Amino acid sequence: MTNTYKKGDFDNRPWGKWEVLDAADEFCVKKITVNPGAKLSLQSHNFRAEHWIIVKGKALVTLGDDKLIKKQNDAIYIPEKTKHRIQNDSADVLEFIEVQTGDNLDENDIIRYEDSYGRV
Repeated sequence: MTNTYKKGDFDNRPWGKWEVLDAADEFCVKKITVNPGAKLSLQSHNFRAEHWIIVKGKALVTLGDDKLIKKQNDAIYIPEKTKHRIQNDSADVLEFIEVQTGDNLDENDIIRYEDSYGRV
């Protein structure tokens, strides 16, 4: 198992920010904030699954070929190898909790297909 994250880690991104709330070899829990009008890259992971819980705002979620609208208290499960994206089309901040589980929880397990910020 690979996880280099630790509790308290954070990063500002062009779309918002994330903070690690808890982490161990088997999991990583992040609070992710997406700025109004921003979106994360369309991506997948070979070695981890993710569970998202919307805690504030409204999200447009791409999950495989589906587009889903999710709001506060809604949950999404993203299996390994599934293309996914979350975006905030509203004028308000979007916040969600992400729980990662799997054999590799590092940034090197991100495969980007589309990205508004030139990271493909």
